[in-house]
Amino acid sequence: MGESKYIRFDWAMKRLLRQKANFGILEGFLTTLLGMKIKIKNMLESESNQDDENDKYNRVDMLAENDKGELFLIEVQNNTEYAYFQRMLFGTSKLVTEYIKKGEGYENIRKIYSVNIVYFSLGKGTDIVYHGKTEFRGIHNGDLLELSPFQRQKFNVDAVSDLYPEYYILKVNDFNRVAKNSLEEWVYYLNTGDVPQGAKAPGMEEVKEQLTIDRMNKSERSAYYKHLDNIVILRDNIYTEREEGRLEGRAEGREEGRAEGRAEGRAEGRIAERKENARKMRQLGLPVETISKVTGLPVADIESL
Repeated sequence: MGESKYIRFDWAMKRLLRQKANFGILEGFLTTLLGMKIKIKNMLESESNQDDENDKYNRVDMLAENDKGELFLIEVQNNTEYAYFQRMLFGTSKLVTEYIKKGEGYENIRKIYSVNIVYFSLGKGTDIVYHGKTEFRGIHNGDLLELSPFQRQKFNVDAVSDLYPEYYILKVNDFNRVAKNSLEEWVYYLNTGDVPQGAKAPGMEEVKEQLTIDRMNKSERSAYYKHLDNIVILRDNIYTEREEGRLEGRAEGREEGRAEGRAEGRAEGRIAERKENARKMRQLGLPVETISKVTGLPVADIESL
């Protein structure tokens, strides 16, 4: 595959998607992922999405708000972070407290969608997109706890889970096949930086029109290519760590196998020795029950000798 002519999504989040003229790209992505029409009202700043001067390429956060007041925290993470699940929780928890005023009732807590685009192996699973939400089930009957009719009318939602943050994880590095639907078209772009041929997903046309590298000036392009170099280094490090882990695991497995083999051999040797002793005792005419007590062998095994 040749060099992509499109700007990577994480770089676009830093420099381009915060502009109102480019909201259509982000709206298309969120609409495809969440399965409902999303219209971005504005971009917000919060403590959880401030730029870190020492972490320019490793982490990107964006916070958007739609016309219903719902918040969308979008994060790109390039480097491995073993506590990333907890970081997702921390991010949404901070938003819950940041966007409710002192003295306001709990009914004013905002709905939050946490969208996480990760370029490393997070957890253990075979899918490329995961969705998590909060539900309450009875421990005896297994029934789902539901809202009362009054709560549905008051909060204008259908389920308890609609009141809580929802999490989406896109493990884009694990996508290595042809895009067959709108969501896979987006994952393909997030993985490769290229738009798949014939892509029809919402926002893809805007990507092709607005996120081309040739729209950058010389200084922007220089900074962008430096960013790509950093990403390559990170991916190489992740790959190296993964391969080293596999090699160490195989070596440990071989050593464990040899140790288990030696232990099994010793155990089999002891059993053979007891059987030989039992055979000699039978030749001396000792009762089978006595032989069993002395050798620890079952009576049936001794009788078969």
